[in-house]
Amino acid sequence: MEKNIELTQKKAGRPRYWWKAIASFFMVLLTMPLGHALMIMMEHIFNETALHYAAFSLGFIGMILVIIGVFVKGDTKQTLFGFFGALLFWTGWVEFLFQYYAIRFGTQPELDPLTGEVITRPEYLILPATFGLWMMIMLMYLFSTKNGCNFLNWCQRHLFGSKKEEIAARPMTRHTSIVTFMEFMMIIWAMYILLMFCYDDNFLGENHPVTLLVGVGCFIGSLFMFERQTRLPSWGANIRMAIATVMVFWTPVEILGRMNMFSEIWVDPTHHVLEMVIILGAFIAVLGYLIWAAAKKKSEHKK
Repeated sequence: MEKNIELTQKKAGRPRYWWKAIASFFMVLLTMPLGHALMIMMEHIFNETALHYAAFSLGFIGMILVIIGVFVKGDTKQTLFGFFGALLFWTGWVEFLFQYYAIRFGTQPELDPLTGEVITRPEYLILPATFGLWMMIMLMYLFSTKNGCNFLNWCQRHLFGSKKEEIAARPMTRHTSIVTFMEFMMIIWAMYILLMFCYDDNFLGENHPVTLLVGVGCFIGSLFMFERQTRLPSWGANIRMAIATVMVFWTPVEILGRMNMFSEIWVDPTHHVLEMVIILGAFIAVLGYLIWAAAKKKSEHKK
């Protein structure tokens, strides 16, 4: 009892970094509609052949950014290289490659039975088939790595109990850029698989109560994650936590959009140019401030 009181008092006494958490959250959040819009714009600009080359190049650039992030100095810089590299990698080498093979082998999109509009693109319909691959990597993280991920630590404590330190005794070599890259890839992958299983009428369906509970649960979970994020003093750590927070927060956004609760302007950017320009401008402003603030803090430490 006394130990719990001490932990509560210690936690209550920790300072909060609200502005860092808010800025990091919105920087990551704004990349979600921009990433969707980028994919749609590429499909409008390039013909089919050029699109595949452009998408492959996009993924390659993402990989190069992540690798550069291994060698740059500074936690914030490494985090940003890993994050933007992961975003381009996912778009170019995951989403577009799934799209290419879905189209090549004739996978049909899911259509609205009333309007005939596409409600799920073919590349997302086959994404749940990668669940086994996702679990393969998760097994490696669970049994072979000691790390700072709250979710993995929770799983290890409850699965391994007193043997946790014996089973997952050592961390992997830690490169912040690679850590950020893998965090982004694993979480966005998990959220897509979760949504596709929820939307599938053979499992649940988009209007199923469990699907609604998933959305509500993710929203509530993101609030707790953001609360923890406010206690992280460094920009790099805040951005990395923001990636996980935003991915979980974006899940109910996707569910509400699927239910036509609002118009997803990022899936039709050509008809919402002003809105997308505003989002882009806000993203550039927040990113610029974040970089400036991190550089300022670094220069203050050197004095």
